[in-house]
Amino acid sequence: MKRWLALSVVAVVAVAFALRPVCAEEGQKQETSKEITVKGEILDMACYLDHGAHGEKHAGCAETCIAGGLPVGIKAEDGKTYLLVGEHKPLNKELAEYAAKTVTIKGKLVSRDGISMIENAEIVK
Repeated sequence: MKRWLALSVVAVVAVAFALRPVCAEEGQKQETSKEITVKGEILDMACYLDHGAHGEKHAGCAETCIAGGLPVGIKAEDGKTYLLVGEHKPLNKELAEYAAKTVTIKGKLVSRDGISMIENAEIVK
């Protein structure tokens, strides 16, 4: 019984030390924010992530989904995909008409846990 208790305490302490670096990094951005300009296809992120839907064949559905409020993103020419948001507001109304079209977007790049987003995004005309 004492041996089981001692092993349990050791296991709890080991887990606590293992999680300590994760908790310390929480709340910190993994990459520094910087201004970027990206050219690529406007995506309906729900259909793109769910079943890879993109391109002209998916344009009508993407426009409907974006206009309906689903997340909007851009797949850059280099293959990277970014979530797009305006200045503390969605960009769905502005971007729905560009679904499946190639546009240039500029804004501030932020990343966390492998997800990249361009915030304060605006269309470059």
